[in-house]
Amino acid sequence: MPGVGEQLTELKLLRGWQPVPLTEPVPVNELPTPALIVDVAQLDANLQRMVDFLKARGKGVRAHAKMHKCPIVAHRQMALGAVGICAAKLAEAEILNAAGIADLLVTSPLSTRDKMQRAAALSRRSNDRAAFVVDDVECTAGLAAEASSIGAVVAVVVDIDPDMGRTGVRGGDAVLRLVEFISKQRGLKFVGLQQYAGQVMHIKGHEERSKRSIAHWESAFAIRQRVLDAGFAVGILSGGGTGSYDIDCDLPHITDLQVGSYAFMDEEYLQIGGRRGDRFDDFAPSLFVLASAISQPRSGAITLDAGYKSFAAETVPPVPTDMPGTKFRFAGDEHGILILDGNNTPPRLGDRIRLVTSHCDPTVNLYDYLFPVVNGMVSELWPIAARGCSW
Repeated sequence: MPGVGEQLTELKLLRGWQPVPLTEPVPVNELPTPALIVDVAQLDANLQRMVDFLKARGKGVRAHAKMHKCPIVAHRQMALGAVGICAAKLAEAEILNAAGIADLLVTSPLSTRDKMQRAAALSRRSNDRAAFVVDDVECTAGLAAEASSIGAVVAVVVDIDPDMGRTGVRGGDAVLRLVEFISKQRGLKFVGLQQYAGQVMHIKGHEERSKRSIAHWESAFAIRQRVLDAGFAVGILSGGGTGSYDIDCDLPHITDLQVGSYAFMDEEYLQIGGRRGDRFDDFAPSLFVLASAISQPRSGAITLDAGYKSFAAETVPPVPTDMPGTKFRFAGDEHGILILDGNNTPPRLGDRIRLVTSHCDPTVNLYDYLFPVVNGMVSELWPIAARGCSW
């Protein structure tokens, strides 16, 4: 009998993941708001640029689906040459696998028996192409036992903690002990190492970000060499992210980068600065929240129908496009207010306003569908099928 986690995933899959065609195309400015819209041309340009950039430097794209949670976007990434798709949670990986994606890496460790059972089953369904990170001997033994019980061989990646203190094994001795343990387990196959220095990704200033990222990778390279010297092959060394993609790409030994936000982009990333200036504009925003102006109780400001329930904001507010100088502030769960500066034509009630999201990952998780915009029209919906898959 399926466990609760499997039943929850099955319920999500009943809603489907494939495009949902509309009866007839709709102009983007006639969509009901708030709406999460994606500029398909810009999305594809971002995807292509990342693949071309990393491929030219001998690195692969192992795109992180925790950001978009949409199998349609993941398929576009694979079609352009990604070596695989990452998932932060097991349920995300199950949704992606059900949508036909086999080359998966679950980047957070599993610690409970029900998830170990599901991981083993997912490995078998994917013909052993799905991999899982591990960072603890006892949990690794549990995963091995569940894999052996169904005749599966689960690919595992040892997670290195880059002094972030979130997940992973700290230090070369501990990593090597875990690799040695894995090599003795009948249901497991060691395939490589992962390191994600998340604390580096949003450091402002390219030079400082470079120093920090390189320092963390040098530590990982030393650990990798210890594993090699002990006689173990390290098939992959995966990690990094959007904020360090043009830094990590020039380092040796890294096989692929776990980039995610590059596909949609957001204001938090735009403000970290790039190699050429104060804006990280290597990739342009393709994701926006479309909101409507609904009230104007005083001059100099206008109220939108999008508040905390429409945006996930941590450090910066959303930014209206094509209205330089105009500021957004939250006014509750359902409302936001544009503070007008007098240099732009003020919007009228009923006008649609596009806003760049503060943080794309958790904003996407607030919506059921993406509205893909092509030449100003929307002809289908893209289900955010892995939305809310936290189990």
